[in-house]
Amino acid sequence: MQQIDDAVILQKFADERTRDEAFSLLINKYQQKIYWHVRRLVINHDDADDLVQDAFIKVWKNLATFRNDSQLYTWIYRIATNECLTFLNKKKKQNNIPLEEVAYDLVDSLKEGSYFNGNQAELKLQQALLTLPEKQRLVFNMKYFDDLKYEEISQILGTSVGGLKASFHHAVKKIENFLLNID
Repeated sequence: MQQIDDAVILQKFADERTRDEAFSLLINKYQQKIYWHVRRLVINHDDADDLVQDAFIKVWKNLATFRNDSQLYTWIYRIATNECLTFLNKKKKQNNIPLEEVAYDLVDSLKEGSYFNGNQAELKLQQALLTLPEKQRLVFNMKYFDDLKYEEISQILGTSVGGLKASFHHAVKKIENFLLNID
């Protein structure tokens, strides 16, 4: 199936008669990418589904005011990332525990989750990722898994390219250390 251009989606969305069709095209184009981005951040399948739905509801409500300052995907990615960060911070506050302990809960849910079908190497990588500070984990996921350019990540996170490169470098080193020191 051929991907439809974002400009066509936006043009269709601007017309009330084709708005639903445009949104359906947008979801078909980006839902899977957004799901896996969210899933890597929150680990749990059900939470990821809910957050993706919340993100696309926000996209629906705000797409008419999208200013084309960035690529449509970058804008959607930012909304989804913000939904994840809000969710993780809310989870941290609800349980009155530091984010690091939320990471331990996520590792447990990763091990127990019926939706995780990765091998031991993937499980160890996910465990290593959960030991990273939030920003480093975000940057690593976006660069390594989603293959985004530093400029795109900069737009999504509102951080300098130099800072992102440093975060990615530190994340890689911490992951290497974690993997080398695992029994």
